Amino acid sequence: MGCKDKRDKDNNCVCDAVEQILAEQEAVEEITCPTSCFSNLLNPVAGTRDTIPFILTNKKGDLFKAFGNVGGFTGDMTCFKTIFFRVEAVEDCCATLSLLRPVDMDGNTESVCDPCDEGFFGLEKTDFCIEVDLDCFCAIQCLSPELVDRIADKKHHHHK
Repeated sequence: MGCKDKRDKDNNCVCDAVEQILAEQEAVEEITCPTSCFSNLLNPVAGTRDTIPFILTNKKGDLFKAFGNVGGFTGDMTCFKTIFFRVEAVEDCCATLSLLRPVDMDGNTESVCDPCDEGFFGLEKTDFCIEVDLDCFCAIQCLSPELVDRIADKKHHHHK
């Protein structure tokens, strides 16, 4: 059950938003609001992006997180924790979400529990997926598609 009253089970804004994100990832359309989950965030970079990353908040106000590459069997062998997702499919308010791997400016895997974590720079798509009941979430925040496969501008890259 989401945050709404039990009698209002047919109205779930998180489910609606995720269905809209999926539709926009599948067909780029005209943009009207640059950061709304109900506008097409992909249009400004049409042809180069296919992912609208987002974060979900549960009923307690905590960010939803999942784990990828548990056991370290693929890629850089690093298990990671993420709060960033891409919708792959939605049916009856149940969604398949792929985990987006948080990376630092050098492309190294980061475990991120807060979108403002200092080391977080961008996201990479993965094949790690999770099935979720969208009724369990109260809020969704869409993020810029520019975060996915983001490349550091080496001219402005400063080492500590």
